[in-house]
Amino acid sequence: MKKIILLNGSPRTHGNTYQSLEMIQNIFKENEIDSEIIQLGSMNIFGCKACNGCYKNKNNKCSIDNDGLNEVINKVFNADGLIIGSPTYYSNVTGNVKNFIDRCGYVNNANGNYLKGKPGAPIVSVRRSGGNFTYAAINFFFGINEMPIITSSYWNMTLSLKQGDVQKDEEGKQTFVNLANNFVDFLRKMVLSKNT
Repeated sequence: MKKIILLNGSPRTHGNTYQSLEMIQNIFKENEIDSEIIQLGSMNIFGCKACNGCYKNKNNKCSIDNDGLNEVINKVFNADGLIIGSPTYYSNVTGNVKNFIDRCGYVNNANGNYLKGKPGAPIVSVRRSGGNFTYAAINFFFGINEMPIITSSYWNMTLSLKQGDVQKDEEGKQTFVNLANNFVDFLRKMVLSKNT
C-alpha cells in the first residue's frame, strides 16, 4: 500500500492549512491510500547550520539530532509521496517549512536522493496575496530533488484568514479535491508502470 506524508507547516494545529490537508487525506482514505498528517508547524525546528555533517556521516540524518526533524525526514524518505502545506508568512513559507526544506534537502542530496521520482504537491493558505511565492518555494524544493509535481485545476491554495474560512472557499475546496484525485491517479500509474 502506498503511503503519503502531508506536512502541516502552520503552527495552528487545526487551522486552514490543516483543514486543506485533511480534505486531501479524506480522498486518499476513500481510495485506500495510507497517509499521515505531521504537525511540522508546532515543532521547535532549528535552521540548517551548513556544517556538512550529513555529507560526512552519510547516515540519512541531519547532524542536528535534538529537535525531532530527523524522525520527520525518515518518514518522508520512506513514503511514496509528499504534500507540504504552509500558510503565507510575509509572502513565503513559514520558518519551520523553510527549515525542513533546507535540512531535508541537504540530507537527501548527501545520501543518494531518496526523493527522486516521488510525487509532491504544495498546499497554500493565504489571506489575500503573496501566496504565489509560498507556492513557488515549495515547488522549488520538489524540482531540485527531481520530484514530479502534481497539479490541479487551479493553483493549490485557499483564500482564508480566520480558522475555518477554507470551508467557505468553494473554489479552493474543489481545487484540493481535484489535486487529491490527480495524486491518486499518478500513484496508480506509478504502480502500473512498475508492474509492466
